[in-house]
Amino acid sequence: LRKRALVSDAIAHASLPGVALAFIGMSALGLDGRFLPGLLAGSALSAFLGLLAVQWLVTRTRLSEDAAIGSVLSAFFAFGVVLLTVIQALPTGGQAGLEGFLLGSTAGMVLADAQLIACGGALVALLVVVFRRPMTVASFDPNYAAARGMNLNRIDLIMMGLVLAVTVIGLKIVGLIMIVALLIIPAVTARFWSDRAEHVVLFAGLFGGLSAWMGAALSATAPDLPTGPLIVLIAFVMFVLSMLLAPSRGLLSSVLRHRRFQRGVHLRQGLLSLAQGLPIYEPLTLRLLKKAGLARADGVATQDGKARAARALWDEKRWEIARATPELETAAARYDGLTRLEEVLTPDQIAEIDARIAGPEMAT
Repeated sequence: LRKRALVSDAIAHASLPGVALAFIGMSALGLDGRFLPGLLAGSALSAFLGLLAVQWLVTRTRLSEDAAIGSVLSAFFAFGVVLLTVIQALPTGGQAGLEGFLLGSTAGMVLADAQLIACGGALVALLVVVFRRPMTVASFDPNYAAARGMNLNRIDLIMMGLVLAVTVIGLKIVGLIMIVALLIIPAVTARFWSDRAEHVVLFAGLFGGLSAWMGAALSATAPDLPTGPLIVLIAFVMFVLSMLLAPSRGLLSSVLRHRRFQRGVHLRQGLLSLAQGLPIYEPLTLRLLKKAGLARADGVATQDGKARAARALWDEKRWEIARATPELETAAARYDGLTRLEEVLTPDQIAEIDARIAGPEMAT
């Protein structure tokens, strides 16, 4: 909603040098260089520095945000790859295990790793609940949030901190290259299913969890199937299905709504033609009128068709007066040929319009 989805990409790539430096530091102190909490702490610090670098470039230079993100993620990632090469030459057992932070190593996780990731995820979820209102207001209307006295910089910092936390937590699962997919795809998928922010958050968590569970289960069915990429692919499949089949925002529902609208317009135009005694030349219009029992095959209106046609013509006259009345201009802007006037005006306003129509007709 803040149009900053790719900031997570910069954070993810900026975490690699921290992983490598944490490994070097812990090894130099005689500790286990692959101690996961230490590696995650290093990645968090490095990612935070990358985020600060992006913010500094955006605010202090003429670079656009996407250019700043591209510069930072490429520089940090290149530095991380160089450090991994240096680690390979160290007498501390090489970098075995660290490459899992690039593409994930779910199969190599132990119980303590899973518990650490679960606790971190629960903490992030709790913070989302705590800060959901200010983050929602700032996302939809920053100017209103500022007018309410909210500190937008602090809210942005909280948002980016949560993105950073999710990135660090997910490194072990899908790796820094694909963690951006789990940050974006479930939320985009959820957006197809609801227009309410809190529902989108819940659906995003559901889709993300299902993707992880199904990807891990699928990778366990055959040897050498990578878990992280499968999780991302499952998430993408859910995105495609939602884009096609979501009831209100999906492509299929959009096509069906457009088709229903077209048929409704044809039917209304046919009724107006019947009311005014005009011939109907459009085959689809005549077919729809016949199917609805409003006209015969030769285009002559049935009794029901005459009544419906008279109501349609009266409603059209109502809209004409509404569009010509300055004080009703805003409501009249909703005219699309199908919307009933009762949906946009009060009974008193409609009665006044009916009186204005009936006056000249009675005089005639």
